[in-house]
Amino acid sequence: MRKNIIVAALAVFFAAVCINAQVLYAHPPSDVQLAYNLESQTLTVTITHKTPFAFHYINTVVIKKNGITISTNNYDKQPDPATFSYAYQIPAGKGDSFEVTANCSLSGNKTASIEVK
Repeated sequence: MRKNIIVAALAVFFAAVCINAQVLYAHPPSDVQLAYNLESQTLTVTITHKTPFAFHYINTVVIKKNGITISTNNYDKQPDPATFSYAYQIPAGKGDSFEVTANCSLSGNKTASIEVK
């Protein structure tokens, strides 16, 4: 009986350590840069989120145009462990604005804005 309690306690301890280790590595993206090509109607989002761990990545990119959410893009990994770009075909004209939020799978986010000129 005592052996079972010790094994159960150790299992709980190691589970807690593993969960807390993931939280320790959590951080939001350090940078989000936006560029809009009026000719090709393409919004390019460049995200810097340095992580060597597969469980820690940018999992969503939310795009608002003129204050209205037009796209929520879900991902299950980053294409690069540091800096990467996504291109989105979105019609826009001069004076339109975009706000993009990149969300970390563990914790935090970063938002950037741009006006089409």
